[in-house]
Amino acid sequence: MNNLILFVNTFLSYIVLMIVIAVVAALGFWAGSIWRKSKNAKDAAMLEETETTETE
Repeated sequence: MNNLILFVNTFLSYIVLMIVIAVVAALGFWAGSIWRKSKNAKDAAMLEETETTETE
């Protein structure tokens, strides 16, 4: 019985660790996609601004 308790304790510890790693990875992906969208919007605005000044 003692071995089963030790096994379950170790197993749950690794499950919690895996969940923490998955949450950190998901947050990184989410933040990266937001920053990328912001950069794309800035680049598009800058490109549009340069195109309008060139045509004038």
